[in-house]
Amino acid sequence: MKLIEADDVNVYYGDNHVLKDISLSIKENTVTAFIGPSGCGKSTFLRTLNRMNDYIDTFRLEGKIEIDGKNIYGKKVKVEELRQKVGMVFQKPNPFPKSIFENVAYGLKIQGSNDKDLIADRVEKSLKQAALWGEVKDILNKSALSLSGGQQQRLCIARTLAVKPSIILMDEPASALDPISTAKIEELIFELKTKYTIVIVTHNMQQAARISERTAFFYLGNLVEYDKTSEIFTNPKHKQTENYITGRFG
Repeated sequence: MKLIEADDVNVYYGDNHVLKDISLSIKENTVTAFIGPSGCGKSTFLRTLNRMNDYIDTFRLEGKIEIDGKNIYGKKVKVEELRQKVGMVFQKPNPFPKSIFENVAYGLKIQGSNDKDLIADRVEKSLKQAALWGEVKDILNKSALSLSGGQQQRLCIARTLAVKPSIILMDEPASALDPISTAKIEELIFELKTKYTIVIVTHNMQQAARISERTAFFYLGNLVEYDKTSEIFTNPKHKQTENYITGRFG
């Protein structure tokens, strides 16, 4: 089933035309990687999927993006509900200056939940899903800022999972991490795709090849190629794609 459908999407920041005629569809329970050189539009497109670009005053979108068959830029869409369904993990870990427990519980409390048992249960489950429970179960009241960078990023993933999204967007989630932490994040993504649809922006070609089923190559605001990851990396149809993945530019 197609979960995300973008049709002829154009994005402008003022007069700057940053995304041009982007059309693609993403199926449920898959990992899709967006690759391309810096400034090519991949993160901008990722942020259209949960309307994070709305915070930019000059942002304007033409075309249509549907999730579960509903236009997410329709007038009746409640953006808070959309962002609950479409979670986001950023490039740098951004835990709140609160305890580990309160970080994960935060989204539930914002939604108005005050059932302590439910919150405790969801915090534990989310930390287990994020492969962090074993490391923090005895220090839940400690500040999240005391964790290592890799642990903080998994905590941010747990925080995203706690509100039960169906889609998780990841904007270079491992780029600030060491190789061991990166491997843990990749293992985690592999496990999470059984329950979630994951879209990841990455500069790391090997990472895209390892973790995704489909890859989209963006260049200068255009979607040059979108195909099975194995095809993109072994048999690209466009010379620009081949040049990028072989390191000739970018």
